[in-house]
Amino acid sequence: MSSSSSLPAKPPPPPRPKTRGSYNCGRCGQPKKGHVCNLPSPAAADGGAAPPSPSPSSSGGDTRLRRALSFDEPSSPEKKPRPDHDGRTMELGGRAVPVDLVVEVLRRLGPRGVLDAAAVSRAWRDCADRVWRVAEELRLRPAAAGLLGALLPRCAALSRLVLHMESAVDATMLSCLAFSCSSLETLEITMADKAINNMTGEELSRLVSEKHSLSILKIGGCSNLGFLNLSSSSLNVLWLSDLCSLSESVISCPNMSELSLCFTQQSSECTDLVSLMDGLGRSCPNLRNLHISSIQLSNEAVSALEAANLRGLCMLSLILGSKMTDAAVASIVRSCASLELLDLSGSSISDSGVGMICKAFPHTLSRLLLALCPNITTCGIQAATAQLPLLQLMDCGMSLRSNLQNEKQGAYFGEINGRIRLCPKLPTLKKQPMRQKLIIKHDNLKKLSLWGCSAIDALYVKCPELIDLNLNTCTNLHPERLLLQCPNLKNVHAFGCQDMLIGAIKNQVYRPKQHT
Repeated sequence: MSSSSSLPAKPPPPPRPKTRGSYNCGRCGQPKKGHVCNLPSPAAADGGAAPPSPSPSSSGGDTRLRRALSFDEPSSPEKKPRPDHDGRTMELGGRAVPVDLVVEVLRRLGPRGVLDAAAVSRAWRDCADRVWRVAEELRLRPAAAGLLGALLPRCAALSRLVLHMESAVDATMLSCLAFSCSSLETLEITMADKAINNMTGEELSRLVSEKHSLSILKIGGCSNLGFLNLSSSSLNVLWLSDLCSLSESVISCPNMSELSLCFTQQSSECTDLVSLMDGLGRSCPNLRNLHISSIQLSNEAVSALEAANLRGLCMLSLILGSKMTDAAVASIVRSCASLELLDLSGSSISDSGVGMICKAFPHTLSRLLLALCPNITTCGIQAATAQLPLLQLMDCGMSLRSNLQNEKQGAYFGEINGRIRLCPKLPTLKKQPMRQKLIIKHDNLKKLSLWGCSAIDALYVKCPELIDLNLNTCTNLHPERLLLQCPNLKNVHAFGCQDMLIGAIKNQVYRPKQHT
């Protein structure tokens, strides 16, 4: 071996400028003419098939290996990182990731996921803060008011807040709501089973008055209000449930279109609904939808509603008022011009009241609910279906009962689930002597509910558009006296019915589709 072999290898000559007929090697930079490069190709460095190992004589080219791997080539659009408007990045898995990309991922998580991400590091906390700043809707199940106090001030753009409270609603939480979320338009608060709403009428009034952008307000568990005195020019929808014994009721909202007040059914409930109804016309002249559920509903309260002159009502629901009779129906007919929905469930109206309804709203009424009305017979139901051509929904549940003493309370309301529902039957009740035959023919009816109508022993339904039929606990309906001519029927609820009746329903409705 010559002495020159012990000397270090000479570095490769610098690359020559590109000339005609000769250019440099893209791997090592040496002139390519007459040159065989032994350095690994970029494909091999990325995990592809590697070329033969370089010989020791070419080890001097290792200093150019980095340049060969990072050779500037235009990357494909699929591999380009998402642009970041401010250019900021954060390290994620050893790689620099645009902050905007992380924020977009966090926006697709639920609130709990964003809170967990904020606890990882400062960079993650900054990303979570950006999510809160642009959030427009938030749904939370807070176990304590402290969470809201820490979170809501960060949500400057929040317009819709839905809370399912697992802890008590108190003045602290209301203060947090009042001083945060200046752009809030919708607020919904529901209570868990053991949670208590300690909100008072004064606190609710203050919250409504301070939220100038609030348009929709729905709150449950309002049994501790004591009084109701609301004033707002922005409030459009108001739902309050579990109300109890309001000493004062004033709702001054000129732009309100929908009002729902649900009172408890406790014997101690003593709200003066006459005064409440009387003030609605002056303070809420633009009401279109009104729902009141109270055992204190009476003819006098409905008469006060007539004096309010709410001619724009489209939906009227007055339920659980057993003191309401046909006189209440007369007041409704005189005060309402074009009802589309009327719900008088739980009242004491008779077939005469049903006749007044049919004469007053034949061209507008599409939904009629008369459940738990014991004075209505099959004649009244058949008259309604014959004289209301636009009717699409009718509920007469528990109105046609054979014997009140033997009826089981809390009958099951079947759910609409896109298929025929045939539930196990309840223990057969003792048959009663009273029998009624019901015939319903209608071209537009889509939903018919006869749940708990144990007085029916014969049923004939001819409704080509009917898709849902509720026959739960129709215990005396005979299978051989059932005829269903409803080609589009999809949902049949037969909880508590006889086995033979369930078989008859299957034979008439549930026919396997024939494959062609």
